[in-house]
Amino acid sequence: MTFELIMASVVTLGLLVYMTAVLLRPEKF
Repeated sequence: MTFELIMASVVTLGLLVYMTAVLLRPEKF
């Protein structure tokens, strides 16, 4: 895996986790 691919995967996973947190706890945002 290339560095760019790893970084893209990390960013994508981070966004998915963030969106899930927003959907589960909307009162915090």
